[in-house]
Order: sequence, then structure tokens, then C-alpha cells
Amino acid sequence: MAGHARAQPGEVTATALGTWPGEDPVEAARIIRGELGSPHVPFLAELPDRGVGSDALGRTASLLVDLSVDVQPYGWRIVDRPGKDLKRARSALATDINILADVIGVEDTSATDLKVQLRGPLSLAAGLHLHNGERALIDYGARRDLAASLAAGAGSYLSRVSAAAPGARILVQIDEPEIASVLAGTIPTSSGYRTLRSVPGQEAADSWRLVIDALREAGADEVVIAVPEVEAPFERILAAGADGIAVPLRALTSRQWEQLAGAVENGKRLWAGALDVSRPGAELPRVADVVETVWRPWRQLGLPASTLGALRVTPSEGLERHSPSSATAVLTRLAQLADGLNQLALG
Repeated sequence: MAGHARAQPGEVTATALGTWPGEDPVEAARIIRGELGSPHVPFLAELPDRGVGSDALGRTASLLVDLSVDVQPYGWRIVDRPGKDLKRARSALATDINILADVIGVEDTSATDLKVQLRGPLSLAAGLHLHNGERALIDYGARRDLAASLAAGAGSYLSRVSAAAPGARILVQIDEPEIASVLAGTIPTSSGYRTLRSVPGQEAADSWRLVIDALREAGADEVVIAVPEVEAPFERILAAGADGIAVPLRALTSRQWEQLAGAVENGKRLWAGALDVSRPGAELPRVADVVETVWRPWRQLGLPASTLGALRVTPSEGLERHSPSSATAVLTRLAQLADGLNQLALG
């Protein structure tokens, strides 16, 4: 998008992608807020171990306005009226928001930022099924309705989170794990014999813009779209008006790095999935080594150290497969990584 480049934010900060191990939202909130105090970005944890409705898909589907869902053997399905699965998902989210308010209420000083996650409209359409068992992605009308419903529900979600965290800047991460398959037309039909037709890139950008605009109207301070590194549609994401891109760094091509550098130069954020956490329980990479994996391409692209403030560092993936102690160690390491990059930024 054209426009003046914005001044880059001051320092590198750390956050994680949202999923967390275990079933205890109180413990999760305390650990996350303890490890990621200001200037870092604590997040409202998703605890998929709790079961139906606490998974990313069910949690986001529980926000939809005028659309109900339930669980079938093949997954979440759009239905005519709310049932127990939807009630369970809504109840878990309401509990998490109430617990967040309680935990923040007893803090001496609260973090100035808070992040929440949503499943994006395209991956939502790929994950939800219609009455006939086919994915909602197959039907243009269903895709459009889902995006509009998500945009409507996202606003009230943000209002509830804002009330739980008075004065905090709210950041939103829109997760699109299926986007490469959606755009390439490689998602199988319910029979498995064919694949669903690809969704046009412009439609994807329009869906994102609808949701991003609703989030901004509801007071979101920063909205990023999180995608896997393979075939990531960076240009579409930025054209939709996102403030930045969240992506794992491990397999980015030099062309992708150039695209990201261009985005940074235009005042956009890079949420860099720099810390490899793909082997839960394994020893984490050394801070100096991870700093180098970020700093080397940065330097090679001619980006000055002063622009490192455009970075938020994250793990390469969610932390639900880790133990609570291992996940906590990841957050500690991320904060150390941010410190290491800030030392470079300050020259």
C-alpha cells in the first residue's frame, strides 16, 4: 500500500503464538504474564488439551454471529441452532477472559500490551463443514457469510478482552495455517477423490480486510496475519491492510526475505518465528545463534540495525506439545533473544 513510511517502534519485543500446554488457565495466565512483562507482549492462552471447544477452530467458531456450530466425527459443522459443543466453547472462552481480568487485577504493574488470536476467515472456511459434510470452503456464499460473521463477532470479543485488561493496547494475530492450500486448490473434498477449487487471491485479501477493519473499529492497535513460510502470500496480506506478518523464519527464501525487508521499510511489523521449538523437550538453541539467524539476512538486505525495532520475536510454532516447564523456558529464551537483538539495535 502506498503511503508514508511510519517511524519504526523502539525495541524488539517477544510474544508467542497462543497455544499453551495443560488445562489450567490460571497457571497459564500467571506464567505468561510473568515471563512476558513490559515491554513484551503477553497473550490470552489457548489450551487445546481441555478438549472440544478449546481448540483453535472451535474457539474462533464460538465468536461467529448468527452462525452456530457443533462437532461431528469429521470435525466442526455449521448447524441451525446452538448445541452443547458451542456452549462449551463459549463457556471456556468466557472463563479465560474472566481469569485474565482476575490475574491482571492483582498485578502490581500490568503489561501495556495484550495479544489475542483468531483463526482467519479462509482457514476457518477450510476447517468448518456444511450440512452435507463438505467443507464451507467449497461454496462462495458460505465463505462470504463466514468472513462477515467473523468480522461481526471479532468486535465484541475485543470489547470483552479490553474490559478485562483496562488500558492495555490490544494486538490481534489472525492465524491462516491453511492459506497456501486454499490459494493453491489442494484441499481435498470430503470424499478425498478431488480437491476444492482454489480461492482467488483477491477474495482472500477482501476477506482479511473485512475482518481487519472490524478489529480496528473495535480498538485493535495492531493486527498481523500469521502464515506458514511455504507459499506465504505476503503481498496479499499487506494489501489487505495488515500491520504486519507473522511467519517462521526457518525456510524463508531470499525472495521472501526481500519482500519482508520491503514491508519493514514501509513501516510494517515482522513477527519473526525465530526460535525453533519443533522438538519439545530438546535443548533450546543458544541466544547468540538465534540472534545471528535474524541479523545475518537483515544485514545482507541492507537494513540498518536501527530498524530491528520492527521485530517481534516468536517461537516457530505453538507450544501445546511442550510441558508447562518447557513452554515457560521458551518464553524466557524469547525475552533473552529480544534483549540480544536490542543490543545490536542500539549499536
